[in-house]
Parts: sequence; structure tokens; C-alpha cells
Amino acid sequence: MAKIEALCVSEKRGEPKRPVAAAEFRREYGIVGDAHAGPWHRQVSLLAAEDVDAARAKLPDLRPGDFAENVLLSGVDLRQLGLGSRLRLGGEVILAITQIGKVCHTPCRIGQTLGDCIMPRRGLFARVEAGGQVVTGDAVELLEIVSPQLKQAVILTISDRCSRGETEDTAGPAAARRLSEVGVARVYRIEVLPDEPGQIATRLKHYCDGHSIDLVLTVGGTGFSPRDLTPEATREVVQRLTPGLDEAMRAASMAKTPHAMLSRGVSGIRGSTLIVNLPGSRRGAVENLDVILPALAHALAKLGGDPADCGGPVR
Repeated sequence: MAKIEALCVSEKRGEPKRPVAAAEFRREYGIVGDAHAGPWHRQVSLLAAEDVDAARAKLPDLRPGDFAENVLLSGVDLRQLGLGSRLRLGGEVILAITQIGKVCHTPCRIGQTLGDCIMPRRGLFARVEAGGQVVTGDAVELLEIVSPQLKQAVILTISDRCSRGETEDTAGPAAARRLSEVGVARVYRIEVLPDEPGQIATRLKHYCDGHSIDLVLTVGGTGFSPRDLTPEATREVVQRLTPGLDEAMRAASMAKTPHAMLSRGVSGIRGSTLIVNLPGSRRGAVENLDVILPALAHALAKLGGDPADCGGPVR
């Protein structure tokens, strides 16, 4: 039976957590009294007891919480859970997986001793969807399993009017539906942002650096209007430009309207995430997305480390 082996909290970040007999999980916050709780996506951290046991064979004095995990689970193969997977702790608490692994900027005592730390590779992070009281030994139920092999995408609609609720966002959902139809990626989230370059850049970094997201599509803000600054925000964030995608979309659009030459959209790579700017109209967003779809699955596979030859036929 899958169950909770330990519940752990700490008052300060950057230090091991201590085991507690019970914990209160608060919706959209985390565990009450834990330093990592708050309005962000890494409210609760999870580790498999089996992974900790393997590390304990090399470091016998390991205790629950030493990896800074909040919840230690047994009987659950966390490696089968990708972004969007959901599980129930006890009878009430529901967690949604929001991040797989993390980057450790400062090696911890365990990493220095063993030359490895399992949290960056095996740890999962979650947001609390439903709160309640949980006790050590409570049962764990998997509610939804999303494969970690599935590519994940985020859609960011950039529009002052949509962000203020003055008009409905139709372009973002249309792009999301198209991605889902062809099966290139699962849409993890759709957000609407104002035409503020600083805010756009912040959200791009947020999804590229912390969520294991493979693709971010921005919709809107690519024209000549003074507030159209999505390309500038994107250029600030990306580490490598991918001009072939931009050229292909503009060339295809030019066959339909001369106004296509006014599109300033760019694309590029940050870490292992591809960012692509699409036009803000529903028709323009879908048509431009359709242009790059034949190469998109291969592009995302290469970013994920696929060693296959790029010269093969497109399927």
C-alpha cells in the first residue's frame, strides 16, 4: 500500500527539515509552518522512501527531512509522475505536480559526502489543490498520472485588453487546441499577461527555469504598436536564437498578406525550453503555428537530448 512514511518541515530555507507527526496543508499555500510554503509553484517537495533508503546505505545517519523533503512516500514510483499528475494524501489533501527535480546552486552536506544528491534528480514539487490535515502513515492515492515523457507547453497571451477583462482571449485557447489536436505537447497552462516587457520576461524565465516546460508559445505583442514589446522581452530571455522558425512563419504568411512583413516575432532557446512568438489574432496564431508544427516535435526532442540524426525524414 502506498503511504506517507514521514512529514517534515523547517522554519528556515536552506536547512534540513525535521519530522513531525502531523501537518496541515493549506490550499494554494503549502504546509503551515514550513519555510517553503507560499504563493508559488514549489509549495511541497516529495521524495520516494526507496530512493532515500538507497542513499542511506552509503550514509547510515540519514534521517527524514535531511534532503529538505516535506513528504516521504513509500509504494509510489515517483518516476512515473510528470507535470500535472495529481495525488491524494490521506482523505482530503490533493497535490498537483508542478516541477520535476531542481538545480542545486550550493552543494549540501549529503551531496558533498556522497558526490550526489537525489533531490535534484528524483525530487518532485507540488502545489496544494485541496487542503486538510495529514498524519504520518496516511494512505496515498494516485488520482491522475501524466507521463514524464510527454512534452509540456505553456501559452502566454500578451494583451493589455485581455488582461483587464475588456475582451476575451480567443487566440491563446485556439493555439492550445491546435497543439492538443496534433499531439505535439500537452498544454500545462494558459496565462494572460499585459503588454509589459518586464512581466513577460519574468514569466518566460519562470517557466523555462523552474517547471520542466518544453515549449512556451507567446501570442500577441509582435507588431508595430508602441506597446508591442513581446519580441524585446523574448530576446532578453533567450540564450540562442532560432531564426529559421521566424523566417518560415513570415514567408508562409507573406503568401497570404503583405502585412506579414510587419510581424517582429522572434523565437529562441533558454536552457532546454523553446520559446516562439505568435501573432495575436486567433487566425494568425493558428496559421503560424501550423507552419512550424512539422518540425516542432523533432525540435523539442533534440532539446530534450534525443541523439537521433536531424537529416532523417519528417514524420
